[in-house]
Amino acid sequence: MSQAPDLSVVLPLYNEDAALPESLPAIRSALEGVRRSFEILCVDDGSTDLTGRLVDQAARADARVIPVHLARHFGKEAALSAGLEVARGRAVILMDADLQHPPALIPEMVRLWEEGSEVVEGVRQRRGGEGLPHRLLARLFYALMGRSVGRSFQGSTDYKLLDRQVVEALLRCRERNRFFRGLVAWVGFRVSQVRLEPLPRAAGSSKWSLLDLIRYSVRSLLAFTSLPLRIVAAGGLVMVLLGALLAIQTLYNYVTGRAVSGFTTVILVELILGGLILTSLGVLAFYIALIYDEQKARPLFIVRRERSGADDEPPAPPAPRP
Repeated sequence: MSQAPDLSVVLPLYNEDAALPESLPAIRSALEGVRRSFEILCVDDGSTDLTGRLVDQAARADARVIPVHLARHFGKEAALSAGLEVARGRAVILMDADLQHPPALIPEMVRLWEEGSEVVEGVRQRRGGEGLPHRLLARLFYALMGRSVGRSFQGSTDYKLLDRQVVEALLRCRERNRFFRGLVAWVGFRVSQVRLEPLPRAAGSSKWSLLDLIRYSVRSLLAFTSLPLRIVAAGGLVMVLLGALLAIQTLYNYVTGRAVSGFTTVILVELILGGLILTSLGVLAFYIALIYDEQKARPLFIVRRERSGADDEPPAPPAPRP
């Protein structure tokens, strides 16, 4: 195995044969301007067009281009994970191959990394070319995700530079259903941001329909955080408190003689049974939330190593997961 490069770029690809001939040279040109050794990992996520063939051709023409062919279409999160496991660089840049993540930002991201940032992320200033339903869904999704980790996700993208130790921390998170941006926020480390202006796609069209985005949002929210379970538990507690107030009102009407005959007994029985059921559901929701967090097998803590300089020899990357 050759010496590990300074930078690894991970490109998840799914049916990008129209964009790849333009985007790959642009990314390579930006990396050559940084004057550091690099590799470009093209992760073909089971494409059904000519993407795989173009990747192989690029690899034959340039040894710095490394093809990674997945057996079928597993989805972008799986492609990102595959790229992280194969990447050998001291820093790993993750970006899309349609040029909506501008390669021109790579030198600035590398500069911030050299100055000590361990995560450098591109943040969109506006959402270009998206309809109102898409924007509203994105705002709601990012607001809920932000509550789960205590930070804002508005404008967040997958365009990130990660220090080697951040990559190692992410690979220690073992859950199968992953939300990459959330995991990067969860592991912590020193974060810097660069402004990202959305650009038109180099070619082709988005593979994400509104229905796909809704499915992805719901799956990511349920997979990453137990917040929905805790909302159910909190809702049950609120209903129990409202039931207690109604019980006080019902007893007051009975004592003052304003209650209909038999009405007090029926209401109190309903409130007692309803309160017991909701309280039990709340307790179960908390236990399920704890079990849910445990089964992810995330590390209990992550130690951040101080980097003594940008040219230190990186540790060997972790072995791929089975």
